[in-house]
Amino acid sequence: MNTNALRSLWKEAFGDSDTFLNLFFSTAFHPDRFMALWEQEQAVAALYWFDCQYEGRKIAYIYAVATAKSHRGQGLCRRLMEKTHGLLKRLGYSGSILAPAEKGLFSLYEKLGYTLCAHIDSLSCQAGTPIPLTRITGSEYARLRRTLLPAGSLLQEGVTLDYLQKWCGFYQGENCLICASREADTLYVQELLGSRDLAPGITAALGAKTGHFRMPGNTVPFAMYYPLDNAPAPTYLGLAMD
Repeated sequence: MNTNALRSLWKEAFGDSDTFLNLFFSTAFHPDRFMALWEQEQAVAALYWFDCQYEGRKIAYIYAVATAKSHRGQGLCRRLMEKTHGLLKRLGYSGSILAPAEKGLFSLYEKLGYTLCAHIDSLSCQAGTPIPLTRITGSEYARLRRTLLPAGSLLQEGVTLDYLQKWCGFYQGENCLICASREADTLYVQELLGSRDLAPGITAALGAKTGHFRMPGNTVPFAMYYPLDNAPAPTYLGLAMD
């Protein structure tokens, strides 16, 4: 399908580069995993999702919810989410989960029926003494991740890891498993499973001066859930696409 209108809306909403959009639409996008509202040939609201699993049930991780600036304040986000929830329910999903990008968005999604379901911990550190790390494949990361995830975790595999692998690295060390990307001298760790005491050594090993880490925990509100049946909600979303 022609995705030019979707790309235009995405660029307006999030400011991402053509390089990033090429990556998303060539790797993660599928015409069966998005919803849009159209005005003539213009996409005025859109969202996308990744397929995940929780306790053997399908969960949609909703990503990149956007409304055109010219159409904000008209209730399009609510309409878009309602249409999405209806479709997901017909397709057999048990629920949808999302990670609000800003604190103010938690109240917005609460009005749309979402409730807080998952927290994380975060820390920042300076580089310390490097520790040995080995770069691994997405399939290796998925296998090892299953052994380290806390109870209540959402499984994010397949296309999710294929996409992340385009702009992140997966690494294994003694007592740690890491998904991370680096920008200049700063390391961004989307997920650290294992000992958080290793954060300074990980930062140094991956060539950064400063590291910012996310990990399982209970201090930072992180994800919200919309139930489509009576199944329980996940309590850990580890890999957010932000």
